[in-house]
Amino acid sequence: MTSRLVLKQITKHYPAVIANDNVDLTVLPGEIHAILGENGAGKSTLMKIIYGVTKPDHGQMLWNGHDVHIASPAAARQLGIGMVFQHFSLFDTLTVAENIALGLPAETRLADLEQRIAETARQYGLDLEPQRHVHTLSVGECQRVEIVRALLGKPQLLILDEPTSVLTPQAVDTLFDTLRVLAAEGCSILYISHKLDEIRALCHTCTVMRGGKVTGVCDPRAETEASLSRMMIGAEPLVITHHERAPGKTMLQARRLSLEKSHPFATPLRNIDFEVRAGEILGVAGVSGNGQQELLAVLSGEDTRADRDAIMLDGVAIGHRSTSWRRANGVGFVPEERLGRGAVPELSLAQNILLSHQTTNTVNKGFVRNSAIQQLAADIIHRFKVKAPGPQAIASSLSGGNLQKYIIGREVMRHPKVLLVAQPTWGVDVGAAAQIRAELIALRDAGCALLVISEELDELFEISDRLVVLAKGRMSPSIKATQASLDLIGRWMSGLWEPAGQPDNPELLHV
Repeated sequence: MTSRLVLKQITKHYPAVIANDNVDLTVLPGEIHAILGENGAGKSTLMKIIYGVTKPDHGQMLWNGHDVHIASPAAARQLGIGMVFQHFSLFDTLTVAENIALGLPAETRLADLEQRIAETARQYGLDLEPQRHVHTLSVGECQRVEIVRALLGKPQLLILDEPTSVLTPQAVDTLFDTLRVLAAEGCSILYISHKLDEIRALCHTCTVMRGGKVTGVCDPRAETEASLSRMMIGAEPLVITHHERAPGKTMLQARRLSLEKSHPFATPLRNIDFEVRAGEILGVAGVSGNGQQELLAVLSGEDTRADRDAIMLDGVAIGHRSTSWRRANGVGFVPEERLGRGAVPELSLAQNILLSHQTTNTVNKGFVRNSAIQQLAADIIHRFKVKAPGPQAIASSLSGGNLQKYIIGREVMRHPKVLLVAQPTWGVDVGAAAQIRAELIALRDAGCALLVISEELDELFEISDRLVVLAKGRMSPSIKATQASLDLIGRWMSGLWEPAGQPDNPELLHV
């Protein structure tokens, strides 16, 4: 059998690092092949080389037995290679269909394309509206756009970079069924994920990378999650310790919070009621696009349309207060979009400090104290084990997981009274994810009130004291994490709960 793809001695140097160091890889037709490695191991660089985004310094690539040099993504698509990136390549001001049309022949009719998109989305269980503008979509919905765009090309090789990071468990199962059908039809799949259970359940072969080099090839179905973790990071992940403790006073509260749509495709919020107390983590579960963006915007101060008394911070009504006022009064915020929201891509890590650290320590009489922001950035890099050459590294040069560790660290180092976090470990390897979760729990133990929105239910169960669910802009009653179950939370994610139920007694919640 002729291999679908063969890489020989692929090498790529950057000024401060060797991203790929003589990498060999063989992918067979119909094979689902995992690429496993911690953040910064060189996985995404290798995929970009295959897809023509990045050119290798040297090495050889064989496609269906023929020597090829892929000069661009357009050339890759012509060969039959499709890719879903971890960081999306979408234009905010265009619709879903218009974004997808950019990679298609000029004579493609938009109306026909919209129909194809809708049919493909339905076929694969990926809810998508072709006429929506991208700026109205959540991260999870943007992920669906990228997946559908790749599938429309009927590729011979499909590259998936963290494709399930913001999908629900049900959507993941549907996607896996789709990938197995594609593989059975002869499509090869290169699958990058930090979720070891997914790799063991889906993939036939696994290539492990560390520090830009291939360190092993195995059958993941014959491995355990612990053994895969050891192969990837050289050790098993940090064990998270979460002890119950009595929370303190209410720090953040929403009272009958309702908000109309800010644009036609937004989700209105309806009678949201919750409280987060000092020294506790409130986990918010839900399918992407059910009001998470809107809730974070109104809590962080990006959206100030809420009634003044609808949001309380430590007993003070703040519904109309700005983001800067809330930050100055102890609110930290980690958005779900890293590049463009959490960090300015073109600025250095030190300069990005100023997005949230604007105190007399960093800015004095209008002048930036460069030595202070450099030192703070260096401290974050050291404490959170961020793989970066130093504070002057440009934010966009970091891998997704390392940038996430930096953004989390930047907010943790502010010692906030309240921390709002969206998708804290999206696309982060198992070791870094454990570190981030441990830092969030440590912040909680120090008395911070945390509201964590995540589509990783296992993550929410691991770190949360109480859980709520957002569905269609409504919020469920809260329930202690120790009393909840995956089945119960899964049903609540469909909006099936008793509005008048008792929040901490699941036996009284008729779902």
